[in-house]
Amino acid sequence: MILVRREAKAFKDGQIALVGTFADQAAIALENARLLEAVERQRQELSRLLSPQVADLKTAAPEELLDLLRGYHRAVGRLIPSYGGTLEHFAGDGLMVFFNDPLPVAAHELQAVRLALAVQERFAELAGEWHKRGAQLGLGVGIEAGYATLGRIGFEGRYDYGVVGPVANLASRLSTHAQAGQTLIGPHVFAAVAESVRTAPVGELALKGFSRPISAHEVRGLR
Repeated sequence: MILVRREAKAFKDGQIALVGTFADQAAIALENARLLEAVERQRQELSRLLSPQVADLKTAAPEELLDLLRGYHRAVGRLIPSYGGTLEHFAGDGLMVFFNDPLPVAAHELQAVRLALAVQERFAELAGEWHKRGAQLGLGVGIEAGYATLGRIGFEGRYDYGVVGPVANLASRLSTHAQAGQTLIGPHVFAAVAESVRTAPVGELALKGFSRPISAHEVRGLR
């Protein structure tokens, strides 16, 4: 801060004190601006990983968003092995689970549906708790069955056990299309679980990456 005057004489103590006060307030304002910028930068970084529903929670600080994710991951992670599933990876607020590998799982299509229903029920409880804090959250699930290639992917020092194939892409597209609280299944899963699960048709869906519409059904519960 630079202060000048036209006359060649010293500033009075009162004038110096006034400028000092103004300088202190300016410094505080600048520091607050830096903090706000840092918070916004963190939120933008999180938005690259999270769905729009989570990333747009303006009332939640980044630490609260991470706390939400930890609770969600912890709750879902505990359910997966109970139904014979294998967690492939977390990706922000999304996750991928596969069945029937590395060990065979009897009626794996039905087990996947059962897991989805359990996850939706648990997520609804978590969403109710976060609703009290002003957060509106929902979970969409997509399930399909088929052949895929499973194996180690990555590079030395950082390997994962991953799934590659159209079936994985289709399940992902179905989950993206699903509304909050909705579980969508593809035609192969529907054929396998139709007698054990209550469903409702949602029609032919035009999904990104697929040249033909996909017949999908919404899971309503177990029979």
